[in-house]
Amino acid sequence: MSFIEQIKERAKQQIKTVVLPEAEDVRVLKAAEMITTENFAKVILIGNAAKIHEYAQKENIDIKNVQITNPENSNRKEEYAKALYELRKEKGMTMEQANALILNPVYYGMMMVKLGEADGLVSGAAHSTSDTLRPALQILKTAPNTKLVSAFFIMVVPNCEYGENGTFIFADSGLNENPNSDALSEIAISSSKSFRQLIGSVPKIAMLSYSTYGSANSEATEKVVQATNLVKEKDSTLLVDGELQLDAAIVPEVADFKAPNSPLKGEANILVFPDLGAGNIGYKLVQRFAKAEAYGPLCQGIAKPVNDLSRGCSYEDIVGVVAITAVQAQNIIE
Repeated sequence: MSFIEQIKERAKQQIKTVVLPEAEDVRVLKAAEMITTENFAKVILIGNAAKIHEYAQKENIDIKNVQITNPENSNRKEEYAKALYELRKEKGMTMEQANALILNPVYYGMMMVKLGEADGLVSGAAHSTSDTLRPALQILKTAPNTKLVSAFFIMVVPNCEYGENGTFIFADSGLNENPNSDALSEIAISSSKSFRQLIGSVPKIAMLSYSTYGSANSEATEKVVQATNLVKEKDSTLLVDGELQLDAAIVPEVADFKAPNSPLKGEANILVFPDLGAGNIGYKLVQRFAKAEAYGPLCQGIAKPVNDLSRGCSYEDIVGVVAITAVQAQNIIE
């Protein structure tokens, strides 16, 4: 059974409700049809029901059993706007602004999650990352004991002997552009929690660099060394090592030569990249060259599950991210 099929089976154990605010995108409608057919989550589409059904009919997509909510004529509109105003008034938001924002499908969907009408939200097929995460941080805030929101991809590489049977977490590959040492350490710790939650195995964290154990020395390599030490200080139970080049992190034979004393022994399954450029390029290379399944960017550190999508995603990608979001929601403690 594939990784995502396992996730779907887990999602079926406790059905959660996920909001899809980009309901005028055909990919989202196809995803909603598949999710409803497979019955591993409930879906709420945000938008004008007549238009949405029109788009679906043109594409022969069956969404007759999918809930659709239109902020324009919702009987919860005023309640949601007032709640949004109360959340943001100390930041200068006026009631007039709240009334306008609540008509935005992403903001409306976030308020549904905030007020317990839904368990999570997936957006990004037609919105930028900032358009998805800004309202998430404004409305849902960060999770308890979390200093930083970050993004990761679950990469499932076919016929791969490395990682966790070819499965990895790549972080941060979608949000933090140039994290300092402390931020890198927080990304590593959050990624270990995500790995346990979604993959269910022991996290083995490699803090990546272009250097292994001082083979080069610069401000960039020192940042990774300091981040590795901070992870060990913050959570001594984690299996982490750095700075490591990629081959020393995931290939046991190379690790024997370059880093013979590494506790990872070339078996890393979480790759923490030194900056967003490396992380984003890295995941796209693996996705295209190795034909890997790439699920994300998934978010960690938000109080309730909100996940971003690549604007180049397929409807199958959306289905997978909704399944992951549902499983994340099963672990939220109110």
